Amino acid sequence: MRLYPMNTLLRRQAALAGACLLLAGCAGLPENAAPKPAPASVQAGLDSARFAQIDSAIDEAIGERRLPGAVFHLERDGAVYEQAYGRFSYEPDAAAVTPGTVFDAASLSKVLSTAPSVLLLAEEGRIDLDARLVDYFPECAGGGKDAITIRHLLTHTSGLAAGLPAKPAWSGDDAAHALACAQAVTHAPGSFFRYSDINYILLGQLVRKVSGMPLDVFAQERIFGPLGMRDTGYLPLRRIAATAIAPTQKIATDAGASVHGDVAGGPARGLLQGVVHDPTVRRIGGVAGSAGVFTTARDVARFARMLLGGGTLDGVRILGPDSVRLLGTVQSPPGIAALRGLGMDIDSPYALRPRGSLYPVGSFGHTGFTGCILWIDPGSRSFYVLLSNRVYPDDKANVLPLYTRLGTLAAQASGLSELEAKTHAAAP
Repeated sequence: MRLYPMNTLLRRQAALAGACLLLAGCAGLPENAAPKPAPASVQAGLDSARFAQIDSAIDEAIGERRLPGAVFHLERDGAVYEQAYGRFSYEPDAAAVTPGTVFDAASLSKVLSTAPSVLLLAEEGRIDLDARLVDYFPECAGGGKDAITIRHLLTHTSGLAAGLPAKPAWSGDDAAHALACAQAVTHAPGSFFRYSDINYILLGQLVRKVSGMPLDVFAQERIFGPLGMRDTGYLPLRRIAATAIAPTQKIATDAGASVHGDVAGGPARGLLQGVVHDPTVRRIGGVAGSAGVFTTARDVARFARMLLGGGTLDGVRILGPDSVRLLGTVQSPPGIAALRGLGMDIDSPYALRPRGSLYPVGSFGHTGFTGCILWIDPGSRSFYVLLSNRVYPDDKANVLPLYTRLGTLAAQASGLSELEAKTHAAAP
C-alpha cells in the first residue's frame, strides 16, 4: 500500500470536495492610464466594495510599469464585474485597452484548446487516455518514453524536459515533432511533476493525427465556434487587424541573438502584435498545443461559464460532464504532490499565486506567460479572468504579487471569507 504525506491527503480530499461541487453544477490613475470606461456590468451577487480595490491593484501595477494594460472579468452566477485598464503600451498616445481588446493568451491555450480537444476525441473513443504515446506515435519510442501515457502528458508527469531546444535552428511542426520524439525522459513517467511545453506540443500533434484536422481548425470547429468565442483562435492576423491586438514585445533591430531574434527586422517591424510571443510556437508556425491562442476576456468568460454549466452553455453542449470532471479535478498519478487535472492546475506551485489566499484547493485554473489568468471555483460558482500584456516591452516585469492580490480580492468579492477558506481546506 502506498503511503502519502498527511498534507497531500488533505489537499486531495479538498480537491475531491471541489469535484463534487463541479459535478453538481453539471491610488490615482498612473500617468499613462487611459480614461476608464464604466464597468461593463455590475450586478447583485458580488461584493461591490471590492471593486475599487481590484481597480486600485491593477492601476498600481500599471503605474509601476509592471504591465501597460489589462482586462479583468469577475463573475458569479450571472453577476459580473468587468473593467479595462491602461493602454496598449506605455506611450502616452497609445490606444486605450477596451473589454474587446485581443490578447496573446500564451499557455491558457493548453486549457482553452488542447486539453478539451483531446477530451472531445476521448469522448468519441478516438483517443484512449490510458494508451501510450508510442501507440499513436511509434517514432517516439526509446529514451524511456515507451511508458508515457496520454494522461502523463496532460498532467505534466511524462518525465520530459520543459521545452524543445532552440539550437541548432529548426522550423515547422514536423521538425518540432522529430525533436520531441528525440528527447529522453529525466524521470520515470508518472513519478515526477515538471511543467512541460513538450507534453502539450505532442498533444496538439495527436489531435491533428487522430482527427485529420490541424489543432487550430479542430478547436475552431468543435470549441470556439459552437461556444460563441467570436474573437478567439490561432493566427489572429488572418481575421483581426493588428491594431485590435495588444502588443507583447519590442524587438531591437540587433536582437539576432535573443529568443526573439527570429523576428528582428522582419515583417513585425520591431513589434510583436498579433504574432505569438512564444518563440518555440513561432518556429512551429503559430499553431501548437502549448501556446498560440489569442482571445478576449469575454470569450474566456464564456469558456468558464460553460465549465460551470457542466459542459453546456446557452443550450449548446461543448464537453460531456465526465470531460469537465477530468479537466478540473485531480488526475495526477498517486504520490505526485502537484495536483493537476487533465489540463487545469489545482494545487501545483503554479497555482499558489492565481488562487490567492481564499479560494480553496478544489478550485482550478491556469495562467499564461504573457500575463493571463483563468481561475474557477465551483464551490462559490465564481471565476475570474485577467488578460494583460505584462511582457511588453522587454519581458522583464513581474506581476506575481498582483496575481495573489487579484485572486484574493476575487474570492472576497464572491463571498468567500477566511473562515470559509479554512473550512474548505479542512473538509474531509
